[in-house]
Amino acid sequence: MEDAPAFAGFPFCSHLEKIQADIAIIGIPYGTLYNTVKSPHSLNAPAAIRRESVRYPEDLLAWDFDLGGTLLGDTAACVVDCGDLPGSQAKPQSNRQTAILAIQKILQAGAIPLVLGGDDSIPIPVMYVYEEQKPFYVLQLDAHIDWRDHVDGVNEGYSSTMRRASELPWVKGITQVGMRGVGSAREEEYRAALDYGANLVTSSWIRREGIEAALIYLPNGSRCFITMDFDALEPAVMPAVGAPTPGGLSYADVIKLFHAAAQKTQIVGVCLVELVPELDVNHLGAITAMRVAWNAIGALARNLDK
Repeated sequence: MEDAPAFAGFPFCSHLEKIQADIAIIGIPYGTLYNTVKSPHSLNAPAAIRRESVRYPEDLLAWDFDLGGTLLGDTAACVVDCGDLPGSQAKPQSNRQTAILAIQKILQAGAIPLVLGGDDSIPIPVMYVYEEQKPFYVLQLDAHIDWRDHVDGVNEGYSSTMRRASELPWVKGITQVGMRGVGSAREEEYRAALDYGANLVTSSWIRREGIEAALIYLPNGSRCFITMDFDALEPAVMPAVGAPTPGGLSYADVIKLFHAAAQKTQIVGVCLVELVPELDVNHLGAITAMRVAWNAIGALARNLDK
């Protein structure tokens, strides 16, 4: 696992018990591997994203046309980077417990966790932590629906994220955006998602109707947890994923959806997962992932009073 500077040069907070911030960035590189997988494929993603965030140090105070101002604008938002959690690919249960304890401390401090994964099994333990909080809706951006009950006997792996979310009493509803092509779902998983009541908004639907096709499922003033698998994006702007599929969401679609969701709802957490730096082309994937994280922070900062 690689070392990297703090995201955007924000203050580093190594002691989660001492967080004093509105937004806490944390890397969770280790999740739950399948028995047939030899090593984590997104282990170095948090470091790759952080490196791109400091390529031009002046960007923190520069005018950002995506945000209509600087990263934090005229807000008083406080952001810290808590670094990466330790883990072991051979100890998935320990990885999950480490993630649960870390997110618990962030929430207890009153901060919003922005998680840099790691693979798509990581949102599972993160969402487990919200049991004692008010219910929320899940907004997932992904090329796949992730409704497998288990794969090779593993039921908390990266093809089961939304199936596990659907079982949580504090999840009020699920909206999934960006699906296309042939993914991890068989017909039985597709039917399970529909039977639960998941709102499946394909990438082509977004191209026809715009992001409102997804926003209509998020009630005004509700609480919302966003999780994004980077393969939701068009491979031309996000080549660094394990399953690139033509016809994905545009970068503009994604950041518009983040900003609109932050304006319409109270965002209670964000997970950004499945960047594979080793498959990148000219750092394009890492730059795009960083810009998504950057916009997520900007959107959260501008809507903290909800």
